Amino acid sequence: MPGLVNALVIVAVVALVIVRQFRASRIDTERRWWLLPVILAVVALREPAIVDAQHHTTSVVLLTAELLTGLATGAAWAWTTRIWVEPDGAVWSRSTKASGGVWAVGVGLRVGLFALGTALGLHQDSSALLLALAATLLVRSGILARRARFLRPTAATGTAYGDSMSRPTWKERV
Repeated sequence: MPGLVNALVIVAVVALVIVRQFRASRIDTERRWWLLPVILAVVALREPAIVDAQHHTTSVVLLTAELLTGLATGAAWAWTTRIWVEPDGAVWSRSTKASGGVWAVGVGLRVGLFALGTALGLHQDSSALLLALAATLLVRSGILARRARFLRPTAATGTAYGDSMSRPTWKERV
């Protein structure tokens, strides 16, 4: 039953993340951007079958490859996401077509790793995929928060001539 619950959580999180990322959304660097990935990691690590007991070394190598794939996917996804600053100073983001390509490559690599594990006779649990998803979201959110902090204009400490004029919108090229 936990495998089915994990699979449903994975599908729900992926659907939510994909839908939210392909529309413009405001980046708030002050909130706890790391909370959802940590919760997903805790849910994944509570399963004792994350590593196959009969093929321990091979299972750990495959899990490591899955995590590295998740980290690389998250980093590539974050760097292909367009971010910009509105005149009011709010930082916004939106995934690009390149981000969709990164997702497709990441899913393809994960399917390949699953097929390799099946060919090697490993018992694979959905908790490894959930842990890799947590790594993907953690890296992506962290990089976007860092990019947003460096992109955000500094607030003026006093009023000066021209403060009431609209500021130019800063955009970062990807």
